[in-house]
Amino acid sequence: MHHLGSLSKTLAPGLRIGWLIAPPARRPALVEAKRLADLGTSVLPQLVVAHLMESGALERHLRFLRTRHRQRRDAMITALARHLPDGTVHGAAAGLHLTVTFPEGDDLRAAAAALEAGVRVHPLSWHVSRHVAPPAFRTGLVLGYAAHPPGVIAEGVELLGRAVRGVLGPPRGPAAGPATAGPVNHAGTKGG
Repeated sequence: MHHLGSLSKTLAPGLRIGWLIAPPARRPALVEAKRLADLGTSVLPQLVVAHLMESGALERHLRFLRTRHRQRRDAMITALARHLPDGTVHGAAAGLHLTVTFPEGDDLRAAAAALEAGVRVHPLSWHVSRHVAPPAFRTGLVLGYAAHPPGVIAEGVELLGRAVRGVLGPPRGPAAGPATAGPVNHAGTKGG
């Protein structure tokens, strides 16, 4: 398979429309598997998506989303640098989440403390295998940024920083003032 994707995050999950560009030799088997898996995809949503693509409206919408998500991601990275300076951000180049790892601490307790403060995050340990993940990538939090504007994200990260300070240790960096040396530490440039 060469390319596949869906419109779940760019338009709406309820459309249930995706695409797959496969090598010609694989197409008959894929068509048969699709036929056996369900009764087909509704024609009307497919026609609407085709119109959005042909008119350029889908591309305009994607450009808008990219700009909005970049602003939200950047707001989160800036807030993390200020309020959780010991964290290392992973996954800033793609996706709608960031992973922040810490040198030490209990991510389950940190996520519980964050929730008590009104901020919902996932402990990284829910998403990694302790037998496979390197030690530096075991203690952390998974933070989503797609659902809120930059100001709300900054407030949430400030609350998060206060809530997890005792669980992940006191900050050693300049947490009192604005981040002046750029964003929090970055590790890698791919995926989340």
